[in-house]
Amino acid sequence: MKNFFVRLKDRTRWSWQGLTATYQEEYSFRVWVWLNLISAILAVLLPISDSLRALILALGLLVLVAELFNTAIERAVDHTSTEHHKLAGQAKDAASAAVALTAVAAGIAWVVALVGLT
Repeated sequence: MKNFFVRLKDRTRWSWQGLTATYQEEYSFRVWVWLNLISAILAVLLPISDSLRALILALGLLVLVAELFNTAIERAVDHTSTEHHKLAGQAKDAASAAVALTAVAAGIAWVVALVGLT
């Protein structure tokens, strides 16, 4: 059991290092963090259903997760080679598209919430 907690501590530290490094070095991640903070505040303050509130909060987190994956893929590809390669470009574009699609999903949830307020 002791080994479990040692590993948990290490994994927590590594995760926190990844979050802070990405926040410090990736402008787009910082933008998404602040947009999610605003979104979360609005979701809590506006009179929307609990399920819609949960959906908005969860989708906001998924946007951050997608951005973390996007950053990881971009860094891994850039570290592997400085030469332009079609497959490397496709990998980076696909990761970027994942961020865009999760952001669209979060936007749709907000549209549903706002339409429901009227």
